[in-house]
Amino acid sequence: MYNSTTYMAEKKTTSAKKSASKTASKKTTVKKGASVKKEVKKAAPKKVAKKTAKKADSDEFAVIETGGKQYSVAVGDIITVERNADGLKEGDKVTFENVLIVDNGKDTTIGTPYIEKAKVEGVFESYGRAKKVDVVKYKAKSRYFKQKGHRQPFMKVKIEAIR
Repeated sequence: MYNSTTYMAEKKTTSAKKSASKTASKKTTVKKGASVKKEVKKAAPKKVAKKTAKKADSDEFAVIETGGKQYSVAVGDIITVERNADGLKEGDKVTFENVLIVDNGKDTTIGTPYIEKAKVEGVFESYGRAKKVDVVKYKAKSRYFKQKGHRQPFMKVKIEAIR
């Protein structure tokens, strides 16, 4: 008669024999004196997403706050910010008055929290909507499933001047 320990021991030895036979079948034989070349697959180069913002060559920059976020900007940059104004047409002026830092390459001015009389002026370029974000609510075993999508609106602004 078998007891549980001898049965488990036999089961382990048979499974070990099976795995050994599988690995033995995968081995390759090579004649004496023949060289073995291993092929190594090189990873494909990663694709880097292009940024929409173009950095300017000057040393002057500012940090502005709009839509609850902070953006580091320089003259000539194209930034995407939260859509906060309707009815703008291409070429209209946009002014950001919540300026936190201004650096002209020599002097740095830091606000507490904002710099008085400092402005960053830009030109409106276009409206858009970001990629869709799926919002899913699910509870197991209760047939509860809610799914909604959302696309956040934004606007593109080209920075013209830091004053």
